[in-house]
Amino acid sequence: MRLFYAPPSAYSRKVRIVAFEKNLRADIEEVLCNPYENPALLLQANALGKIPALQLENGVTLYDSPVICEYLDSLNDRPRLIPETGAARWDVLRAQALADGLLDAAVLIAQEKRRPATEQSPDAIARRNAVIDRALEAMVRDLPTLPGAINLGRIACACALAYLDFRQPERNWRAAFPVLATWYAHFSERPSMRATEPEPM
Repeated sequence: MRLFYAPPSAYSRKVRIVAFEKNLRADIEEVLCNPYENPALLLQANALGKIPALQLENGVTLYDSPVICEYLDSLNDRPRLIPETGAARWDVLRAQALADGLLDAAVLIAQEKRRPATEQSPDAIARRNAVIDRALEAMVRDLPTLPGAINLGRIACACALAYLDFRQPERNWRAAFPVLATWYAHFSERPSMRATEPEPM
């Protein structure tokens, strides 16, 4: 398998952590790429030109990150990161959707701030920051309900929090959400989190 990714991408990081936790890293060739440069290999693999994208041995490419994570989770049971049935399955998938929604808002803020100051929309930034604040409140409520110490919901939430640190270091979310800060400090010690720490491109 071939994974197209970029280190700053929290969506890519989520996939890489899943591969690490499932002991699948040896089966995946990681291809570093910048999607903003429209690399030919990525465009051939994924018509959307987005990362992460996982190209399988048969040439089929899976995207985006929730689909890739579910595929990787199906390859073995060591451990199972998405419960197969029942309320726990929907709790985990909902937590992933919450974290990805937080990420969507944070990425849009980062993109907006790259525009010339005179072209930025303070209202758009404020709306997205409000989304992030509400998502953090929901994480505090939902994380304790997730099954076990490791699952896709917890991974996605950790990646979202790490992205806030990476792209919005001025946001003091730990002071506002100390319970979340304590959980994240513990979870971020996992080897999979340390091995995938983001870096600028």
